Amino acid sequence: MATICAAQEFTGIAPPRSEIDINRLIAELFPIPPDDSEELFEALLQRYASPLDLNTATPDDLAATFILSEIQLHAFFDYRAKAGALLSLYELQAVPEFDLATIRRLLPFVTIATRAVSFRDALKNPGQHFLMFRSGKILEQQKGFAPLDSGSASTTRYQGSPFNGYLRYRSARSGAYSFGITLEKDAGEQMWQWDTQRQILGIDYTSFHAQILHRGRLNNLAIGDFQMQAGQGMVLGAGFSLGKGSEVIRTVYRSTTGLKPYTSASEAGFFRGVAASWRIMRGTDITLLLSRTKRDATQEPDSIHASITTSLPVTGYHRTPSEIEKHHVLLEQNTGMHLLHQLASQKGQLGVTVLHTSYNSFIQKRDWAYNRYEFSGKQNFIAGLHGDYRWQNMHFFTETAISRSGGTGTIAGMIASAGRKLDMSLMARHYARHFHTLYGNPISEATRPINERGAYAGVRWSPSRRWQWSAYGDYFRFPWLKYQVDAPSRGYDYFLHLLWKPSKRLNAYILFHEKHKQTNDPAAAENEPALIQNIKRTATFNIDYELPLRCAFRTRVQFGTSKNEGSPVSNGFTVVQDVNWHFRKVEISARAAFFKTDDYDSRQYVYEKDMLYAFSIPAYYNTGTRHYLMLRYTASRRIKIWLRWSQTRYSDIEKISSGLNEINGNKRSEVKLQVMYQF
Repeated sequence: MATICAAQEFTGIAPPRSEIDINRLIAELFPIPPDDSEELFEALLQRYASPLDLNTATPDDLAATFILSEIQLHAFFDYRAKAGALLSLYELQAVPEFDLATIRRLLPFVTIATRAVSFRDALKNPGQHFLMFRSGKILEQQKGFAPLDSGSASTTRYQGSPFNGYLRYRSARSGAYSFGITLEKDAGEQMWQWDTQRQILGIDYTSFHAQILHRGRLNNLAIGDFQMQAGQGMVLGAGFSLGKGSEVIRTVYRSTTGLKPYTSASEAGFFRGVAASWRIMRGTDITLLLSRTKRDATQEPDSIHASITTSLPVTGYHRTPSEIEKHHVLLEQNTGMHLLHQLASQKGQLGVTVLHTSYNSFIQKRDWAYNRYEFSGKQNFIAGLHGDYRWQNMHFFTETAISRSGGTGTIAGMIASAGRKLDMSLMARHYARHFHTLYGNPISEATRPINERGAYAGVRWSPSRRWQWSAYGDYFRFPWLKYQVDAPSRGYDYFLHLLWKPSKRLNAYILFHEKHKQTNDPAAAENEPALIQNIKRTATFNIDYELPLRCAFRTRVQFGTSKNEGSPVSNGFTVVQDVNWHFRKVEISARAAFFKTDDYDSRQYVYEKDMLYAFSIPAYYNTGTRHYLMLRYTASRRIKIWLRWSQTRYSDIEKISSGLNEINGNKRSEVKLQVMYQF
C-alpha cells in the first residue's frame, strides 16, 4: 500500500489534471496497432473528456479505463464500502494494492464530485466547453484534382476541393450533461449539399447529440447520435473492442458502459434518434432506444424486388459521382431494449438485450460461396443474455445471443489476479456461420463476429516495479469459407512483451508477435481450392526517455516479415526517432523515420503524434523516409493553435498510390492547421 507521505509529490487541493497524450497512451496499450485504431482513440478521448466520479462509478466503469487489475478493482470497492465516499483524490493512496504509478495513470480519467449540482448550475459551469476548427490538404496534386486527360482511361474527377475540413463544438459536464455538434468534409467532397431525404444537411457529414445524466430516476437521456455498449458486445457493442494487444488481461472483458453520445467523424456504426435509461427499482435499470437513420449502400436493380442492396460501404467518402450515388440511400430503423440488474455489493450483474433492425431495401450480398450464410432480407432480430460475477480476485463473465436466422454467438471467460505480481485471463468464443449481429462487436479474429471459434489465454507477470512480462496465445478456426479463403481454415497467434521501467523518466520494451493464417493457394486449380499457410512476424524495440515538462525522446526499431508457403519471404523494417520539446507557450513535436520493405505485404505501421482530436497511423512501405513537424501554440488561456507538416519521400518509385489518389512523383506532403477556442 502506498504511504500518505508520498502525497508530497502532489500540491494543491487535488492533483493537477494535465492534458493527456492519447496517442502515447494508445501506443503503450497497443504497440502493434489494431485494425480499428480510430475507434480506440475516440473511446479513450471520451473517457478523458468525461471523467468518472469515483463515488458513483461501478466496477465496469473503472474496468473500462483498462488501468486497474482485478485485485485493484476488488481493493477499491472494498475500501469504498468500508470507508464511505472519498473526500479527495489523494485518498487513492490509502487504497490497498494501489501504487503511485497506477494512481498517476488513473488520474486523468477520474474525479470526485464534492456535491450534487443542479442542471442549471452545471450549464453555467461546464467542465468542457470549446469550439474547434481543423483543415488541411495534400500539397502535391492528386489525379482526382487534375483536369481530365483525353489520353487517360479515367473519365471522372473528385467533385470538391482538395481541402478537408472539421468543425466541432462541445459543452459538457461530467455526470450532468453533454451537448455537441460535429461537421466534417473530406478532401474531394463538395463543400455544400442539402438533401433532407438523405439526411445530408449542408456539410457532407453532420452529427449532433444532446445528453442529460442523473436526473432522479432518469439515469441517461440521449437525443441525436449515440451508441450503446452492453455485456460483451454480442448485441450492442459500441465502437471499439479492445481486441488483442499488449494489454493481455483486460482484452477479454468488455464493460457495460451503457448509452454514450457519438462524437466521432466516422460515418457508420451509430444510432440516430432517442434513447433513455431509467432506474425502475433498486439495482435495476431499463434502457430503450429508437433510431431512424440513412446508410450508404450499393444498390442494383432486381427482377423480384424493386432494388437490392449488395453492400454497405463504411469509408464515408463521397467524392466522385459513383460514391455520391451511394450516399445515404438506405433507410435503417432500430428498436432496442436493455434490462440490467446489479447484484448486491458490486459483485456482478445480469442483463438482457434485444435489438430489431429493419431496412427499406432487401439486403442480398453477391452470390458467391463465401457469402452463403451472410445476412439477407429486410429485417433482423437478435436477443442476448449476459452476466458477470466477481468473487475474491476472480471475475467470471459470459454472454450468449441468438439471431433471427437461428445462429448463435457465445463468449465466456475469466480474469484472475494471484496477488500483485501475477494476472491471468481465459476466454472462449463461438460465432455460428449464420449468426447475424449488425451492431455487435465482441472480441474476434475476423473483422466481424461470424463463422468463428476460438480460445484465448493471457498472462502478465510483474516480479518488481521495474519489470513486467506479458504474453498471450490465441487459437481460431473458421468452419466456413471466407473472403479469399475458399475452404474452412484455421490459425493461431502468440505475443510476447517485456517491459523495463527503471524510473519515471525511462522505460523500454521489446515485443514479438507471430500469426499463422491460411489463405488460397494461387497455384491451385479454380475448381479445386487449396489452402497455404501465411506467417507474419513483427519484432519491435522501443525506448522512451522523458524530462517532465521539458522534453521527451522516443526511439523505435521495428522489423516484420510476411511469408506465404512456397514463396519468398517479404521483409520490412523501420527506424523511428521522435522528439518533443516543451516551452512556456509552445510545444514542438518532430519525427524522422527511415523504412525499407520488399513490398506492401511487409508494410510497417507506427503511431504518429497528431493534433488534439486527430489520429494518424500511416503505412510505411517500399523504401524511403517519413518525417513531420508539429507546433502547438498556447496563444492565450482560451486559444490554442496547432500547425503540422508531414512528408513521405520514396527512393524507389515514380508514382504514389493509384486511381484518383495517384501522385506523379516520389513524395507526398500534407499540411494541417487547427484552432481551438475554450469558452
